[in-house]
Amino acid sequence: MLRMEKIASGARIHSASQTQLHKKSLFSKIMTAMRPYLMVAPAMAVFGVFILYPIFYMIYLSFFDWNLIGDMKYIGLENYTDMLGDKDFWQVLGNSVYYMVMVVIFEMVLSLLLAAYLNRNTRTNRILQSIAFTPYITSMVSVAFIWMWLMDSDYGLLNYLLSLVGIGPVGWLSDPKVAMNSLVLVSVWKGLGYNTIIIISAMQSVPGYLYEAAALDKTPKWKSFWKITLPMISPTLFFLALMNIIAALKVFETVNIMTQGGPMNSTNTLVYNIYQYGFEYFKIGYASALGVALMVVIGFFTLIYFRVLSKRVYYN
Repeated sequence: MLRMEKIASGARIHSASQTQLHKKSLFSKIMTAMRPYLMVAPAMAVFGVFILYPIFYMIYLSFFDWNLIGDMKYIGLENYTDMLGDKDFWQVLGNSVYYMVMVVIFEMVLSLLLAAYLNRNTRTNRILQSIAFTPYITSMVSVAFIWMWLMDSDYGLLNYLLSLVGIGPVGWLSDPKVAMNSLVLVSVWKGLGYNTIIIISAMQSVPGYLYEAAALDKTPKWKSFWKITLPMISPTLFFLALMNIIAALKVFETVNIMTQGGPMNSTNTLVYNIYQYGFEYFKIGYASALGVALMVVIGFFTLIYFRVLSKRVYYN
């Protein structure tokens, strides 16, 4: 009888330990499955609070008339109809697209040429690379004030140099036909060094045996550049061009400091227009509608860019 009780007690203990082991195993499996989600949870929380929530709240505000002080009044799609019927909006949109196209083309082409020139790892080239990169790490406010002095119509250095060769003064920032191109010049000058350094890094990662094989075949240097260098650095060029497109469409500091959207609205861009309606005219709903329009424009150009050029990128 005593022996039977010991056997039964041992069976109960074994059963309890098996149950506990099963629970531990189940908990371990759940934690293993949840670990990736727990690891990304802080980043997703930050993304949700600072990215997703502002986007959805901006879309929500675009259906209201609000001046930050009074009550919010629901007006449906009125902000969007007013925006699409406003000639100034289309001018601003055209300014933004023109600025983006010019900045991206000139930055990419000039950066590629400069990178090809500075590609060799010599002491002189390293110094020149540092000089070229300096404008990028300089504050945009400082850059803007320097260029405002250079482009001053009365006592600017650029007009002084033009006068030495018999050319009259140019209204770099006061002529509606010239002002936007002046902003393009400033932006290209500032961003040129960054793009150049990134492209040089990509060029130096191209395997040397490809150039050796081309040299054995007596391939001209321009053809080696076209057939070897460009395909091998195409992922880098693709990335840089995309980042430049997005950055150019979001330009604000240059316009705000140098021209404030003038003269005659010729340099006004979408982001600066959003700032005007939101914090100068206090039309928060209309400014939010402009923000939605900016988001759509950036998404449209990004989609077109991927559709047109993604298949031309060489990843092997």
